[in-house]
Amino acid sequence: MTNQQVRLAARPVGMPKQSDWKFTMEPVRDIADGEIVVKILYLSLDPAMRGWMNEGKSYIRPVAIDEVMRAGGIGKIIASKSPRFAVGDYVSGGTGVQQYWVGPADDKTAAFYKVDPKAAPLPKYLNALGMPGMTAYFGLLDVGQPKAGETIVVSGAAGAVGQTVGQVAKQKGCRVVGIAGGKDKCDFVVNELGFDACIDYKNGSVREGLKKHCPNGVDVYFDNVGGDILDDVLTRINMKARIIICGAISQYNNTTPVKGPANYLSLLVNRARMEGIVVFDYADRYHIAAAEMATWMKEGSFRTREDIVQGGLEKFPEALLMLFEGKNFGKLILQVAGDE
Repeated sequence: MTNQQVRLAARPVGMPKQSDWKFTMEPVRDIADGEIVVKILYLSLDPAMRGWMNEGKSYIRPVAIDEVMRAGGIGKIIASKSPRFAVGDYVSGGTGVQQYWVGPADDKTAAFYKVDPKAAPLPKYLNALGMPGMTAYFGLLDVGQPKAGETIVVSGAAGAVGQTVGQVAKQKGCRVVGIAGGKDKCDFVVNELGFDACIDYKNGSVREGLKKHCPNGVDVYFDNVGGDILDDVLTRINMKARIIICGAISQYNNTTPVKGPANYLSLLVNRARMEGIVVFDYADRYHIAAAEMATWMKEGSFRTREDIVQGGLEKFPEALLMLFEGKNFGKLILQVAGDE
């Protein structure tokens, strides 16, 4: 049995290109006591992956040249010499971009845990019941601290994190305005996810949209994009507003320095605060968030959308680019293999 892997061949300048990746094949070795083999079924494609390719200090070490690209995934145990997992169990964890993961069941980097395909379809565990959902839940509730009746604005509203932020905010009694690109995404955000309004940044002025849909200002802003949209929202924040910095996808492929907020003095005038969210800080509480969101799903008051790319690992380089071109509609996932 051979394992196809996607390794980082070069540090990208601007958008990642095909030559930044190297496809390799190696045999799947026999396992020792305490080890498992995971057949990877789905991979999570996330904006953070672009940052992991860069050299330099961050909240997590960069992927090394010639290392298997880091990624979260869902897989099935096909061999086990560990009491933690049995053959046939489904697990989620840091699988990397490859067909099989081989190693100790208690590997701290992979951090595998069981998931139940009967409770929810497997891709949901890479969306609201996985890292994006945890990021949204704790970023909004712990950092943003929304109160019922407040106005919440979220950029990237149709994406993996954004769609969960908005729905959690609605569950907590807030008014929610999304920002997304294109009529179809905005219609989905309002009609399917239940946001109160959505501003289409591709076909109009975000600043004018905020004036229209947030006439009483913005209390909490969950930022997934950075750049000009962050600046626009800063002009509309209320006294004691909270800005959650989750990501800045508009800046990740810059070949020039990241554009910081020009309107940051609005934080001073409004005694507001801006704080970052890194999901790993909340690992010991993931089960709390997953349980609450799973309950909402069963009640039918919480929906998710996944954009699943078929075609296996060969599709990885072009599928990843969909994130930065705004082509994905929902949580972007790559299907690596079928569940046989």
